[in-house]
Amino acid sequence: MVIITSSGEYKFNVEIAATPADQSRGLMFRRSMAPENGMLFVYPEAQYVSMWMRNTYLSLDMVFILPDGRVHRIEKRTEPHSERIIESGARIGAVLELVAGTAERINLKAGDKVRHPHFKPGL
Repeated sequence: MVIITSSGEYKFNVEIAATPADQSRGLMFRRSMAPENGMLFVYPEAQYVSMWMRNTYLSLDMVFILPDGRVHRIEKRTEPHSERIIESGARIGAVLELVAGTAERINLKAGDKVRHPHFKPGL
């Protein structure tokens, strides 16, 4: 997967969470993740999504991505183990979870593009 920002193109290795069971588990119980890795939660249809950090030890940047691959919004540096609900704010096609601080490091902003076979540019 590639994220394109005003600062350049950044490649990430992502695990895909496509099933309800995979999405429910997400990155729970993981103690570490390499900075070039992430988890991509994909949805067959655009939908509103709610996330939380229950049983998640890592602080994350959550990137809410529209079906065409544009970044809708970013929840930066989430609080580990928090049960606060984090809303997508729009019908999205995917959520990308990255190590906290990644969004700032690559200068990721709303409107930036994500390239991955799941996204349909031009929608």
